[in-house]
Amino acid sequence: MKILVLNVGSSSQKCRLYEMGDSLPDQPQAPLWEANADWSEHQGETHCKITTSTGQSLEEKLPTTSRQDVLAHLLKTLWSGKTQVIAQASEIDIVGHRVVHGGQEYRESTKITPAVKDAIKRLSLIDPLHNPLNLEDIEAIEQILPRVPQVAVFDTAFHSQLPMEAVVYPGPYEWFEQGIRRYGFHGISHQYCAQRAAQLLGRDLASLRLVTCHIGNGCSLAAIQDGHSIDTTMGFTPLEGLMMGSRSGSVDPGILIYLLRQKGYSADQFDTMLNKESGLKGVSGVSGDIRAIHEAIGQGNERAKLAFAIYVHRLRFYIGSMIAVLGGLDALVFAGGVGENDAEMRTDVCAAFAFLGLHLDPQKNAQSPSDQDVAAAESAVRVLIVSTQEDWSIAKECWRIARA
Repeated sequence: MKILVLNVGSSSQKCRLYEMGDSLPDQPQAPLWEANADWSEHQGETHCKITTSTGQSLEEKLPTTSRQDVLAHLLKTLWSGKTQVIAQASEIDIVGHRVVHGGQEYRESTKITPAVKDAIKRLSLIDPLHNPLNLEDIEAIEQILPRVPQVAVFDTAFHSQLPMEAVVYPGPYEWFEQGIRRYGFHGISHQYCAQRAAQLLGRDLASLRLVTCHIGNGCSLAAIQDGHSIDTTMGFTPLEGLMMGSRSGSVDPGILIYLLRQKGYSADQFDTMLNKESGLKGVSGVSGDIRAIHEAIGQGNERAKLAFAIYVHRLRFYIGSMIAVLGGLDALVFAGGVGENDAEMRTDVCAAFAFLGLHLDPQKNAQSPSDQDVAAAESAVRVLIVSTQEDWSIAKECWRIARA
């Protein structure tokens, strides 16, 4: 079975083609073909990089940022040219999409129907940054591969068993009745990291108390007990919780009331400010990229130092709250671009939990090894770095639905 996986970002497109047999392997499999497109810093053009499992590669620039045109071009390289890995498009059996918001309706992955598309569109009111892009990809595939079934794998699904005390906001109860509640996000990553942590520790997932840290440009934590998410930092939207690359995370809502009354801010201004001009970028004035922050710190930039200090403080604060909800901790799991690669961040965050008997092995941690335990031998809490495999997780969900 050949499974195409699409994972769309605000200014990027990831595509993967997997081949799976009659049974699911225990470990993630490398894709036959992968393509990445990015137009975040390239005015009017898209940078594409395509590689295959046989070692063929292609890098090129396209004079367009049209999502449908870019996706059509990437997919064409699957069955033609230097990076061809299949003879024709009809060899693709199913297409899976990472869909960010599934609301209350979708608690598990599902085959895409007109009703599912309508729900994704309706939920764009809650998540205008991601769901409209998911819908664009779905509709593009309908044009490019009209006979191929599609599956939506929801980022919110893993958090669907949150207890009510974690779900309901302490505002008027009418909010909850109107669908204003904690949904949680990055669920595909958190679920994979929890399962992989259990494998690495040789333990039954149901026996573990885990805090999984998905730390990239977007950041969230999940408290996992009995294999389920029982609390998480993102809420009604992916804006709540931790400080992120350009997102503020949680702030006093009174600040927004003040700005509304005193400065006349509009909803669009708030949206831009909180999602694109805050976080590491907003505080440092340098960048939302943690690598640029470290570089600026090395040059003596005080605002960059402050931004990193806030970033670490907020991580400690929320990890502590997750541990309290769990009533203890067996392992702390770091994933995502920053979580997997920033040894200094891990060192600073973990230092706060020495009172739990948590201690890093400095040499292991400095190497940032994927899928390994970097805690010291005597540590009472394990610390894992996991290379999260969202695309592989989506492929597994497609396989399960297709087999059913």
